[in-house]
Amino acid sequence: MKLRVLLFSLVCMLLVTSCANPGTPDGGPYDEEPPRIIGSTPVYGQIGSKNAKIQIFFNELVQLENATEKVVVSPPQLEMPEIASKGKYIEVKLSDSLKSNTTYSIDFSDAIIDNNEGNPLGNYAFVFSTGENIDTMEVAGTVLNAANLEPVKGILVGLHEDMADTAFTKTPFLRVARTNGSGRFVIRGVKRGTYKIYALNDADGDFRYSQKSEMIAFSPQTITTDCFPDVKMDTIWHDSIFYDSIVPVHYTHFMPDNVVLCAFNTTHADRHLLKTERSDSRHFDLFFTGPSTELPTIKGLNFNETDAWVIESNETKDTLRYWLRDTTLIYQDTLEAEVKYLETDSMGILIEQIDTIEFISKFSHEKQVKWAQEAYKKWKKEQNKRKKKGEPYEENYPVPELEMTKYVGNIAPNENLSFIFKEPLARIDTSKIHLYLQKDSIYEEAPYLFRQDSVSMMKYILYGEWRPQQRYRLIVDSAAFIGIYDHASLKIDDKFDIPSLDFYGSLFVNVTGKDTDSGIVQLLTSDKPINNARVKNGTAEFFFVKPGTYFLRMIADKNGNNKWDEGDYDKGLQPEDVYYCPQKVIVKARWDISHDWNVDAVSREKQKPLIITKQKPDQAKTIQNRNAERERERGKR
Repeated sequence: MKLRVLLFSLVCMLLVTSCANPGTPDGGPYDEEPPRIIGSTPVYGQIGSKNAKIQIFFNELVQLENATEKVVVSPPQLEMPEIASKGKYIEVKLSDSLKSNTTYSIDFSDAIIDNNEGNPLGNYAFVFSTGENIDTMEVAGTVLNAANLEPVKGILVGLHEDMADTAFTKTPFLRVARTNGSGRFVIRGVKRGTYKIYALNDADGDFRYSQKSEMIAFSPQTITTDCFPDVKMDTIWHDSIFYDSIVPVHYTHFMPDNVVLCAFNTTHADRHLLKTERSDSRHFDLFFTGPSTELPTIKGLNFNETDAWVIESNETKDTLRYWLRDTTLIYQDTLEAEVKYLETDSMGILIEQIDTIEFISKFSHEKQVKWAQEAYKKWKKEQNKRKKKGEPYEENYPVPELEMTKYVGNIAPNENLSFIFKEPLARIDTSKIHLYLQKDSIYEEAPYLFRQDSVSMMKYILYGEWRPQQRYRLIVDSAAFIGIYDHASLKIDDKFDIPSLDFYGSLFVNVTGKDTDSGIVQLLTSDKPINNARVKNGTAEFFFVKPGTYFLRMIADKNGNNKWDEGDYDKGLQPEDVYYCPQKVIVKARWDISHDWNVDAVSREKQKPLIITKQKPDQAKTIQNRNAERERERGKR
């Protein structure tokens, strides 16, 4: 009897266990529904509203992604509004006083998602008015970097009714929007009327151009808002791969919707002495915030400044390095000087400023002497060790090497050799520079020119009459170059070849459209120029081009200074126009490629090939379709 009871109990336990574990539950289907708005206070589109606190209610828990970057309130708020998700609603508190008879829009972009699966609501803007009407006009377009047509993400775009140039610098914007990853913007809630439009990277949050370091764009033309009924074709998708039909969709077309603003940073900033530095005892540096046509005047207060230095300057004379010639000054820990320079005053005028400055060496003379003694002891110890072992050794302490970077190697027939030195040169002995051309097994002297670069005082170029399919040999004897600190160059002995013309192709770009008469066409790999050619008689010619895939950019060099120039708002100058060829160009060896390019054929925001565009469009948020994916996975089992 007891055995039967025990067996019965075991069977029951097995049945209970098997019933309790029928399989692993999957928790049901995924939530693929975006959050749905079920109400708001005030109601959407309400007129005559006086409520500065806006609450938008949803059917589920929601979140806000990057609210400070994505959510834009218009008209702009000088005091930052409070924007937060609170469970099943979003709350916006406007800190600025509400303006009368004004349409307010709160553009959330794609910031609103549900709490569980991150399903996006989509681009959404909330609108209400303190007046009797809702302004419904829109202005849309794109902001590009004027220098390279890169989309500018996150820059403000604003409107002014005031047509005076001072409105941009004195008054906050009337309406604003912010650009997305494609540089695209839409300004909503605009009255029907005529406006001036600007872009501004607003560094201080005052919604006006108040700092010259801020990136800006401005249009010389006004814009006028309008709208009309229109039809566009839309695709009804069956799933992510197949579509059911293409249907017409009626909508209101707001204009203008194709404004293109080219933004730039001005280098014509106010000029001030930014900082001074003496990171190396051999030189001291001056850094200014803006360019100048004149060098500062420096008078030594505890030293004699006469012929005391060599000045290394960049092209705009805002970064200056003073290389000290005299070792007594190099060993002097503090150099006190009176510095006269041009500085911008409160009226924007350059005036003479006089400062007393101490240039203090980062490393004291005592430390430098100690390091020199340690280096000498180390060298002496090594030579004594070699002498005892009967190995070759040096009796005289070697002269420090003159450091340089040399670019010698196989070069194209239109290229040359360059040398960049780490200190200014005191002497060059060209009799120690020998260029040879190999003929059979013999090297014969070949002609050359050795010249300092026109821009950098530390760079020198060796020009030769290069012959294709020939080998050359460059021998530079030791001490051919002597620096101002008596450092001497080491011997150079390099062989290099000039490739056959069969290795290269030629490219002839036939350019049409505006600004081509002054155009400089640049040959690009990615977005980096490797060669330039000025347009002559409608054509830019490139010879000795290595086989490969290239892109084209053209600068409208209207002032003929061989470079791109930014704009100047104070003078009403737009930046020089830049164009990209939308198609890539393939160059083949031994081919003469002719490429026709109308710079106006494609609108500016669509010109730059996406493959070389660094600022890629934002990835669109979509429903993940995880349920369909799960069903597909189940079907494979």
